[in-house]
Amino acid sequence: MSDDITSMTETERKYDVPEDAEPPEVAGFTLRRPERPDLLDAVYFDTEDGALAARRIVLRRRTGGHDEGWHVKTPAEEGRTEYHAPLSETVPPALLELVQEHLGGGELTPIAEIRTERWPIIVLDEDGREVAELADDRVAGTDIRSGTVRTWREWEVELIDGAPTDPAERRALLDRLEAVVLAEGAVPAAAVSKFARATGRLTLGAEGQ
Repeated sequence: MSDDITSMTETERKYDVPEDAEPPEVAGFTLRRPERPDLLDAVYFDTEDGALAARRIVLRRRTGGHDEGWHVKTPAEEGRTEYHAPLSETVPPALLELVQEHLGGGELTPIAEIRTERWPIIVLDEDGREVAELADDRVAGTDIRSGTVRTWREWEVELIDGAPTDPAERRALLDRLEAVVLAEGAVPAAAVSKFARATGRLTLGAEGQ
């Protein structure tokens, strides 16, 4: 794999909230709130028959935010494995190589565009370690094939570098954060991902086609 490609394990949980909900308070945790939101614009690619989505693989090009660039997400034992490459006009060859065998000979084409106003709130533990990011997202997703636009609000809790490394402790932290955000009116997200929701589905995988 190219030296320009990095990978990480993405461990997160998503929650639906009303579009007019108050910003999350996350009682019991110390928060560091941003001064301004990140404006993210992502285009998602797949074949016309959804070959990548059928395998729960996501390929996108995103501008804005600290990790703008190209991303491939694949299923992993815990969460998802995310591969990242710097921003470019076309799919970086190393990322294309990751998905090529799953395309079934089909051509990649833009499937959805998702624009997000994100307030990335950092959650600190009792010792001041940065353990999670709570993204307060206002989203507009366009299904490019049909032209349908869907808007929603969601909170996304993702573990970051300061989180525990032990799997049981990671689950316990996510459970603790989940209890807090549910108490604030959030509910577990109906859709597995923004891409699925933008294209009118709740899941990816063969059953989501």
